[in-house]
Amino acid sequence: MTQPEIDDTDREILRLLAENARRPYSTIAEAVNLSAPSVSARVRQLEQDDVIRRFTVDLDLTQYENRIHVMVRLRSELGKTDSLRESILKAPYVEHVFTTAEGEVVVVATPPRTTVGNWVQHSLPLSDVRRYDVQLLSSATRSAYANGTESVLTCAHCGTTISEDGLATRVGGSLQQFCCKDCETAFKGEHENPQEK
Repeated sequence: MTQPEIDDTDREILRLLAENARRPYSTIAEAVNLSAPSVSARVRQLEQDDVIRRFTVDLDLTQYENRIHVMVRLRSELGKTDSLRESILKAPYVEHVFTTAEGEVVVVATPPRTTVGNWVQHSLPLSDVRRYDVQLLSSATRSAYANGTESVLTCAHCGTTISEDGLATRVGGSLQQFCCKDCETAFKGEHENPQEK
């Protein structure tokens, strides 16, 4: 499977949706200098390419139920890491399961506050586990835009990193990013009206 081609416009659309998935396409269109139907088409393509997997509600069950965030680190018996991970995914209250490069399985869950100890003993498959550790988490915050998907924008003219007051302009049908108005003007002059040599 080939990796989908994502340009700076797609990255900006993803950033805006990650901040607020309910943001209207018209607002996004204004930010990226496109029409709302064009934004809609790009989002649809990102969904088809599995870049956007779903639009969902980010619930914090500890805010309205008697739940608590816990992290459980488990070291499986040799050769049992994959089956352990698959079994844990089926356990109640599990939110995330990670596997480290060393083969440790890390679980983040929100079991009922009063039954944390029992939940680990009765809900997690411990028969294939050599050792485990349970830690209560004081807080759990999700980034609005995962670090792995964020990328640094650079000016199309001078190559410097663009700050939050950068400009986005469509030149020759493609969206370009600029650090300042001078770079935007210079780039447009070079690419919209190239001098014949």
